Amino acid sequence: MLEATLKTQLQGYLTRLQHPIELVASLDDGATSAEVRALLEEIVSLSDKISLREDADGAQRKPSFAVQRVGTQMGIRFAGIPLGHEFTSLVLALLQAGGHPPKVEADVIEQIKALPGQYDFEVFISLSCHNCPDVVQALNLMAVLNPNVKSTMIDGALFQDEVEARQIMGVPAVYLNGEPFGQGRMELGEILAKIDTGAAARDAEKLSAKAPFDVLVVGGGPAGSAAAIYAARKGIRTGVLAERFGGQVMDTLGIENFISVKATEGPKLAGALEEHVKEYGVDIMNLQRAQALRPVNGHIEVTLDNGAVLKSKTVVLSTGARWRNMNVPGEAEFRTKGVAYCPHCDGPLFRGKRVAVIGGGNSGVEAAIDLAGIVAHVTLLEFDSQLRADAVLQTKLNSLPNVTVLTSAQTTQVTGTDKVNGLNYKDRVSGEVRHIELEGIFVQIGLVPNTDWLKGVVDLSARGEIEVDARGHTSVPGVFAAGDCTTVPYKQIVIAMGEGAKASLSAFDHIIRTSVA
Repeated sequence: MLEATLKTQLQGYLTRLQHPIELVASLDDGATSAEVRALLEEIVSLSDKISLREDADGAQRKPSFAVQRVGTQMGIRFAGIPLGHEFTSLVLALLQAGGHPPKVEADVIEQIKALPGQYDFEVFISLSCHNCPDVVQALNLMAVLNPNVKSTMIDGALFQDEVEARQIMGVPAVYLNGEPFGQGRMELGEILAKIDTGAAARDAEKLSAKAPFDVLVVGGGPAGSAAAIYAARKGIRTGVLAERFGGQVMDTLGIENFISVKATEGPKLAGALEEHVKEYGVDIMNLQRAQALRPVNGHIEVTLDNGAVLKSKTVVLSTGARWRNMNVPGEAEFRTKGVAYCPHCDGPLFRGKRVAVIGGGNSGVEAAIDLAGIVAHVTLLEFDSQLRADAVLQTKLNSLPNVTVLTSAQTTQVTGTDKVNGLNYKDRVSGEVRHIELEGIFVQIGLVPNTDWLKGVVDLSARGEIEVDARGHTSVPGVFAAGDCTTVPYKQIVIAMGEGAKASLSAFDHIIRTSVA
């Protein structure tokens, strides 16, 4: 099943195994079970430290297989074939079960080992979801380190009956001990914070004890990463406060306009940004949300959701933006129950169904094109009288037989009972209100800046963007801003990086001038 190059790479990784591991398969007579058996046999052939045995009564889901260290009951299981984006999850599970040390801080490892109670996690994924592996890998690591934790990855496309029964319409969908636990991308720290109730207080205490920074960057996307690198290269004390390092780049699958890189993926770029920032000894405070900002006695104070307070001589705001909501009745009620925002992640869950895409820009048309290859039919609704996407995308869209395009269409309501069953829209030409029956709605109508917490502190535009001058100055001395949260036009990765560097240089200039004064 594995290509020759991939097998060679995997064989090299498996030389790092320190302990023997076994793969315990629960299979039936189906074709998918045959594929799973073939995959496992290939893996076993690559290392003398891996063995395979079948246990027909070992699991309720077939095909599935467990990964465990010999002599233990390690709770890692894959229900399905972990290829695509999940192949990395399989490789890491093999290595960590075999004793290869994880790249996690020592205090986090001890926190996982000390968790009390029993935790049986199930995470429903799609193999095309680029956010799912982070959740799977975090839960698998917990299962390696703590015998009271079990983690099962479930391919939603393969176990459709369970997906339908639990009414799962978005991935990753995580269940803990049979009850809903979380939806969407989560990092290890977020998961631990939800089950370790004392973690927030301990974090707040540690963060508040930090010495003041010279430059504190709020936001860990492209703009924030560039700002941190440029500040740290000046030899000054630099910190990055990020709700999610990588920002919205983590939700971007294909990137083909990043100069000098022909093509990459968002999570890959975000990982490279984080590694580059770490090269300069920047204090990265990830999974932390800023709540308030105020100047106090020559410093800028940033208060976090957990109550911690950080101080800095200067602050660079690079909080980015998030998906814009339609703000119509039914949207919030049916989010993850048919209303989705990521066609790459959630598209496979709507295979053979009817869906709508809201928005006729590049994102909307690209989403419609991608979904057309999976679903039965796509209806694209655009508020304007014409699509705004690039001509080449419109040509591709118009060539697809299972796509209907509606312009001058204003979505007015999402309808449903326990899940989406359609939407209402107004024809802006005739004024007539019409209904479309469907099972899924993908919203692709642009971005809104993450600046709600700054209202009344720094000057914002009518759209909520931070007003900046040519050097990245805001209305507050010592506070600078860059990226998608600002009034700078054209929200592009390469522009955000340049603006982040500029804001950081301006912050350094401010430090020099105020220290002389």
